[in-house]
Amino acid sequence: MSKKSTDSRIHCEYSQLIKLQSQAGFFSLLPNFKAGTALSGRHSSIFRGRGLNFEELRHYQLGDDIRNLDWKVTLRTGKPHVRSYTEEKDRNFIICVDQRSSMFFSSIDTMKSVVAAELAALTAWRILKDSDRVGFIINTPDQIHWLKPKRSQADLLHRLQLLSNVNQLLDVTSSDNNEVGFTQFVTLLGRLKLKEATIIILSDWHGATVDEITHLKHLQKHNDVLGVLISDPFESQFPSQYSHWVVGDGAYQLNLSDAKRFDLANKGLGEHQDLKKEQLIQLMATKGLPLIEADTSGHHLEQFKRAIGGR
Repeated sequence: MSKKSTDSRIHCEYSQLIKLQSQAGFFSLLPNFKAGTALSGRHSSIFRGRGLNFEELRHYQLGDDIRNLDWKVTLRTGKPHVRSYTEEKDRNFIICVDQRSSMFFSSIDTMKSVVAAELAALTAWRILKDSDRVGFIINTPDQIHWLKPKRSQADLLHRLQLLSNVNQLLDVTSSDNNEVGFTQFVTLLGRLKLKEATIIILSDWHGATVDEITHLKHLQKHNDVLGVLISDPFESQFPSQYSHWVVGDGAYQLNLSDAKRFDLANKGLGEHQDLKKEQLIQLMATKGLPLIEADTSGHHLEQFKRAIGGR
């Protein structure tokens, strides 16, 4: 049984995830991205060809590709016939939603875990609107949920309920000790042997290494990968008003009322986190993997839609 929450900024509400369906028409995941968006420049579209479906057998017309001639029917009837094909539009989308303990944090407005859940729901509704299949990988502190791609509103509703449930299980007592890490998540993606799928990763990328980014690059050979980095400014720099700040990790606490202690902690945090974030951005760019950003300011839906060329 999931815990009830009165503040949708701390825990996402199932009802809110459903309401996001109304915003699915204000952006598109189809291959018509505007120049200058995060997804432009690698291909004319991030989506690969999905193959051809046989549509009909008809008489040859001037201009038809002779490679599509059906010789058996042509010989049998004495008249040239061609096989007509249409491009397959079906796509499988895999939305990877990070709901680990590191995501239960925000210093501004909305928890990173809620940002990820709401962006996942918004994207899923858009995918369903385009009549494509949507699957989920939900990474929680103690397990990974793999939900195969389906084109069904009923299935999506069940999955959003699960996402809401696991989100509401996160609290301040959640620990990252011995939890399922980013490595296990990437390993699962490899084991699934996905092909011609679009993979969208919504995470703070905590625990990601060069090896994991390289593995995602390998996945991109047969799929399309989009990374969404969810961050909070407090992870890079402490606020300037520190006189009453006490920080802790669940076991130890540090009082930052001393200016020297504050400056030392701030410098150490900034060096560690900034380097990590910048390294991720640089690695993704080097590997040719699109990466967009959303933060905990409460404007994540607008940030996401704007980044992929929505309105």
